[in-house]
Amino acid sequence: MRNIAIITGASSGFGQEFVLQLAQKYPGFDQIWAIARRRDRLEQLAKIVKCKTGVTVVPIVMDLLDLGRMGELEIMLRQEKVAVRILVNCAGFGKIGMVQDQNIQDLINMVHLNCESLTAVTKTVLPFMSSKSRIIQVASTAAYLPQPGFSVYAATKSYVYSFSKSLNEELRSRKITVTAVCPGPANTEFFQVAASEKEEPFYKKFFLADPKKVVKKAIKDCSRGRNESTYGVAMKLVKIMSKLVPNNWIIRVIGWMQEVTS
Repeated sequence: MRNIAIITGASSGFGQEFVLQLAQKYPGFDQIWAIARRRDRLEQLAKIVKCKTGVTVVPIVMDLLDLGRMGELEIMLRQEKVAVRILVNCAGFGKIGMVQDQNIQDLINMVHLNCESLTAVTKTVLPFMSSKSRIIQVASTAAYLPQPGFSVYAATKSYVYSFSKSLNEELRSRKITVTAVCPGPANTEFFQVAASEKEEPFYKKFFLADPKKVVKKAIKDCSRGRNESTYGVAMKLVKIMSKLVPNNWIIRVIGWMQEVTS
């Protein structure tokens, strides 16, 4: 039985970085299955990883908004007779702006992809994971409290955060660790998409993190069996503040900052 890793959202950003770093850290993987919609990006990534590490990346072109594709993934897992040692759910997107100003399909797709698809992939892969396997769920520091101007996205990441924490406890008896990764703003394509219709708030630009460092810490925390990974002093302070300061106060401040920058 071959040992593999599965990474969703692998064509860019954190997903792409997870593929690169997991291949470097665990060259013993028989394969890494990279799932995303853009075939050209996946094939290019596969060539780079093979050249640098010798690890085989299998491009799987799949739109995770189509939950019917989960059956195809399950069939592949059964037919290939693999053991999934690491699952990384990176697929997701966000849109900046007030709910009343956004396209309804974008709002619905955020919930579908960030919550439903992540849950479906996790459920589909779980039967193929053995003891001491790892699951990494990419949430966000937006999960710590509601965010006016980023309302639906923050709510979906709160779901990911809560789901990951409880799932970690459920899987304790199987010795499978679930790590919720909670990055702040990062220098990836994510904010190009998020701000496609509305400019990114200026204050977030001061906290842009290097995705390589975020992923490196996430892999380290995951390997140590930690159920949460938050990169950077500023983002750790956000977490602490969300627990110590009444959320209503913080929400009002965020709302005020949104008005100032709009």
